[in-house]
Amino acid sequence: MWDTLVGQRHVISTLDRAARGDGMTHAWLFTGPPGSGRSNAALAFAAALQCEQGGCHECHSCRTVMGGTHADVTAVRTDALVIAVKEVRDLVRKAALSPNGQRWQVVLIEDADRLNDHGFNALLKAIEEPNSRTVWLLCAPTAEDVLVTIRSRCRLVTLTTPTAAQVSDFLVRIDGVPPTIAAHAARASQGHIGRARALARDEGTRNRRAEVVRWPAKLTSLGSCMNAAGNLVEVAKQETEAQSAIVEAREKSDLDRSYGVEGRGKRPREYAPALKELEAGQKRRAKRRLLDVVDRALMDLVSVYRDAIAFGVGASSELVNEEIRADIAQLARRSSPEEHLRRIEAIFTAREQMLDFNVKPETALEAMMVALRLEGERR
Repeated sequence: MWDTLVGQRHVISTLDRAARGDGMTHAWLFTGPPGSGRSNAALAFAAALQCEQGGCHECHSCRTVMGGTHADVTAVRTDALVIAVKEVRDLVRKAALSPNGQRWQVVLIEDADRLNDHGFNALLKAIEEPNSRTVWLLCAPTAEDVLVTIRSRCRLVTLTTPTAAQVSDFLVRIDGVPPTIAAHAARASQGHIGRARALARDEGTRNRRAEVVRWPAKLTSLGSCMNAAGNLVEVAKQETEAQSAIVEAREKSDLDRSYGVEGRGKRPREYAPALKELEAGQKRRAKRRLLDVVDRALMDLVSVYRDAIAFGVGASSELVNEEIRADIAQLARRSSPEEHLRRIEAIFTAREQMLDFNVKPETALEAMMVALRLEGERR
């Protein structure tokens, strides 16, 4: 189960010792940059805590935890913008119960940074006065993303971004990816394991990224900027709809089955409000998926400008986007490193507008693309 953690030897050592009783505590906060594997680390730790044979990784408890079916491990994952306070209160009530088995009641919240103040306050008392056999595992990008009164009561586990070589080796060794594709996916993902696997496994994902990273060299007019913004939104919507369709159809089928609804037959009175709640939740999750897809594209754009800066100052390290070296050289020739830094700032401004201030993606991306426009040839 520790095999899912790439380049995190120090974290594995800490967690393995804690699961055996050395340094164990009731609340943990896993932090690290996107794709570093913080939720995988928390889940692997949950398996180690439930292991029947001291970390065998192969017993029934280990397999059921990793498979998401262990009775004493509750994992909260969400595509919504905010984790509802009602869901947090349900977790607190469950955490107060004794485990069914002989070991721990484990509650894992993968996106603790999506708790609002009400959610954190609902969680605080449970962490301040824990059940003796309950363990809380919270995951967030940084410690600052969690309320200070919560993080002060948690043991901090900090994951780091793995190197391209470590990611490439993982893809070859675990997923059987050809070395050439693995090396490209490792570079392009910038240490994000989930993104690297998607790039390695799916040609369509690689093609979409290849299109995005070629935009900066083409942003030479207002029209090209508007087209790039529109294309990015359209591609993101198509990818989001493809992801959502499968999940939403399964959720609707599960709801119908739970209420005994078949075809156009009679529906129980409780079915209509349940369906309305499901559809509202699906709409919120689809919005989050769209923002996540756009966010990945923005980070790909950032990698291009970072490459241009590195190329411009004569850095000898390999480029993230080595396959478009000619475009990188053109960008370095046409703009100074300071100008590329301003473009990176414009990308992060658009990102903040969409994620934190609910600005429509179309509006934020149009303004961003105009800010990325190449003005003229440098001498």
